[in-house]
Amino acid sequence: MDSATSELPARTPLADAAETGLKIVIVGGFGVGKTTLVRSVSEIRPLNTEEVMTQAGIGVDETAGLPAKTTTTVAFDFGRITLNELMVLYLFGAPGQERFWFLWDRLFSGTLGAVVLVDTRRMSESWYAIDRLEHHRTPFVVAVNRFDGDASSFSLEEIRQALSLPDHVPLVDCDARVRSSGKHVLITLVDHLYELAMAREMTP
Repeated sequence: MDSATSELPARTPLADAAETGLKIVIVGGFGVGKTTLVRSVSEIRPLNTEEVMTQAGIGVDETAGLPAKTTTTVAFDFGRITLNELMVLYLFGAPGQERFWFLWDRLFSGTLGAVVLVDTRRMSESWYAIDRLEHHRTPFVVAVNRFDGDASSFSLEEIRQALSLPDHVPLVDCDARVRSSGKHVLITLVDHLYELAMAREMTP
């Protein structure tokens, strides 16, 4: 798992022509892979606010099913992707622990859309993220992060039913460690946002 994320991208200067910044937020439960996703797709060395987990988190942060989890995001992750000469995508990874959820509403401010990252081993932790996005009327897609050793074989349709996702919300598989897979998730979101924008324009 470490080999796919150990090589961070070299710093890529922001183009002088860039004039439009699009904000995307990545949310989901604790340990679902948000930091990994931002790290794998960012064209710059991402800003991470990860800290080593200590005994103070015992009984506070739910770590069941996460035996290798040793660090945690305490504010947010930040990365960047240049879409073209004019448009830049700014990525914000939200902290997953319940005690940091109060930060989410602030992160949602000015957000174009969001990715809800799901771990099928802890699927119930995705409901709060979906609820908050629907509350803010923020468009989103759901990406299922398929971990090594995840014995579950839930299909996307089964996951859609479990999360009560409407048919119009895109649902895709991904591996947050792999750059091409993460980029596919973001492209799915951008395509979804474009379709929503076109639908609004067609509405009289």
